[in-house]
Amino acid sequence: MALLQTLVCMVFLFGFQFCNFCCLSTTDMAMKETKIKIWKFFKVIVSCLLITTLVLFTAATIRTLSLDVNVGLQLAHWEKSKNISLVIDQRHREELLGNFKEALRIPTVSFSETESNATALRQFDAFLRKAFPTVFSSSVVHHELVANYSHLFRVQGSQPDLVPYLLLAHIDVVPAKESDGWEAPPFSAKEIDDFIYGRGTIDDKCAVMGILQALEYLLIRGYTPRRGFYIGLGHDEEIRGFHGAKNIVRVMKERGVKLSFVLDEGLAILDGVISGLDGPAALIGVSEKGSANVKLSVTMAPGHSSMPPRESSIGILAAAVKRLEENPLPRLFGHGPERETFEHLAHKFGLPLKFIMSNLWLFSPLLGRVLEGKPDTNALVRTTTAVTMFNAGVKVNIIPSLAEAYVNLRIHSAQTLQEVLDFIHATVGDQRVKIELIDGFDPLPVSSSDERSFGFQIIKKTVLDMFPTLTVAPGICIGNTDSRHFKDLSNDIYRFAPVWFKPGDAQRFHGINERISKKNYEELVVFYFNLFQNCDIQKLPELHASIHEL
Repeated sequence: MALLQTLVCMVFLFGFQFCNFCCLSTTDMAMKETKIKIWKFFKVIVSCLLITTLVLFTAATIRTLSLDVNVGLQLAHWEKSKNISLVIDQRHREELLGNFKEALRIPTVSFSETESNATALRQFDAFLRKAFPTVFSSSVVHHELVANYSHLFRVQGSQPDLVPYLLLAHIDVVPAKESDGWEAPPFSAKEIDDFIYGRGTIDDKCAVMGILQALEYLLIRGYTPRRGFYIGLGHDEEIRGFHGAKNIVRVMKERGVKLSFVLDEGLAILDGVISGLDGPAALIGVSEKGSANVKLSVTMAPGHSSMPPRESSIGILAAAVKRLEENPLPRLFGHGPERETFEHLAHKFGLPLKFIMSNLWLFSPLLGRVLEGKPDTNALVRTTTAVTMFNAGVKVNIIPSLAEAYVNLRIHSAQTLQEVLDFIHATVGDQRVKIELIDGFDPLPVSSSDERSFGFQIIKKTVLDMFPTLTVAPGICIGNTDSRHFKDLSNDIYRFAPVWFKPGDAQRFHGINERISKKNYEELVVFYFNLFQNCDIQKLPELHASIHEL
């Protein structure tokens, strides 16, 4: 792309200079012959450019048209499922909704890294044992508490040679106050227009309860899995999982466990959220951005406000913060998994978007510029910079000696934590500003999502069995989950639950009026019910058709 742009610029520059040259009046025969030679050379260059453009346009058109053909082949090689089906009748509906609501009413809030509601966590433990008696009494299920409040289940498979997998979810929720503007008390699990309102409905008790409810129903039917699996329920994900998830990992490492894949919360089914997309899309997170919390501080001698210095600690720090906001990190669209997202979705867009997204090998710079125009899509194309705290001053008539600011950065998959820190130092460019890394980590590795990727294809099949008209694509999580702690146990970590998000619903996540429809929660239970069974195949079927890249 850069080469093509350079060639075009050179041709136009050469043409401009040639026209100027031709305008010079001369009767010299040698000069005329030179003009003719240059003109012939210019025509050759223009012809080459036109041919190149035609070839590129033809290739791009063929690729655009071929996507509609290839997309239907991706699951054509699967045999028809012979799974036990789950029919949710009125009795099942009342039971699973009743259990879900009771879980929501237990305020398992993580307030800070040093403060959690331990009483609620113990209450939740007792509730799980009551709600899912078959899970806790089955001979094929081994359960243990980890770090007092987290849960680890090992479900034994009948074929020990099959590599197990892990489903993750978390019990804790972020704080919520009714006075913030909730339509229903945040721990009431109240129904309004077929929606259940409450903290945890989408983050993440829907998955906690959906997984265990599905397993309960399968065990009642006498089901014994062929492929063993684990269920991990962390109790402190909202405060980074350093006690729950990390200790679950420690226990599994001590036992030498290796996992086929991990499935945690993360992305969802987006309905009407992506402008121009024809129909909803299920995005399965194949990675998540890294993170860094950086502290900027300026220290100087205090003084009286009646005799202010030329520059104050607040002014120096404010200027540094302003430079960070005015100089974002570089746009990196096309260098991470976000490119693959749009390529998978391309066939569901109309022209001209379909043409552009089908040929990101050519149009990545163009789409990247468009995406950076909005905060939600800008987060896909670069490392983001957010100034989240600014502290200074103790009294209105005292020049403060100390000013501090905290900056949170979410690191793009194509960058490292160290590269981001180097950028901050270069951008601030003031020795008076002290820059400290409070904590941070690199972006997570990108998990596989091709036709031979066991975990991705199993999740995809389970989604399409339930929702055949959906488009399924890999995606990138811009937030962080407990799954990042498990990267030493598996190369393939996915982040997805079939929660339906319509425009505006993303703002309910950690916001007010968090909710899920009763129908959608039932779909979650069925999803996990089917997923357990779909994982029991020994390996993916052989492909009957190949999808070739132009």
